[in-house]
Amino acid sequence: MPTNTDFERMLRGASLRVTRPRVAVLSAVHDHPHADTTSIIGAVRADLGEVSHQAVYDVLSALTTAGLVRRIEPKGSVARYEARVGDNHHHVVCRSCGAIADVDCAVGAAPCLTASDDHGFTIEEAEVIYWGLCPECSTAIPSDSRKDSRV
Repeated sequence: MPTNTDFERMLRGASLRVTRPRVAVLSAVHDHPHADTTSIIGAVRADLGEVSHQAVYDVLSALTTAGLVRRIEPKGSVARYEARVGDNHHHVVCRSCGAIADVDCAVGAAPCLTASDDHGFTIEEAEVIYWGLCPECSTAIPSDSRKDSRV
């Protein structure tokens, strides 16, 4: 687990000024993978005391732009943030409880999927979201009432 010194080094390496809110937000994202902004604000406030919503939004934006965190937004969900950057991994999302987990690429290097028609684009990344039920939800929901996932 990275330390505050590691976070400070990461910020400097991304040419960002080291501030207490930036270190606290980076730490919160590392401690709570796939957390939403509200959860991150709660973690930062537990660490620093009072900090505004806008300050956390601004820090998340700066960290995302610098490539220190990744923003994902599965359909029907608020934005989530994760510290796993620099690879082309994907996600699996539970349709029932919204749990999210990382999924490594199925085959090869980034991009791990080849588009049937790239329309002239130079593709640098593929984003895939697998949908289903997490282990807890799949045992809690009777099989005959599960949503048909073939739709």
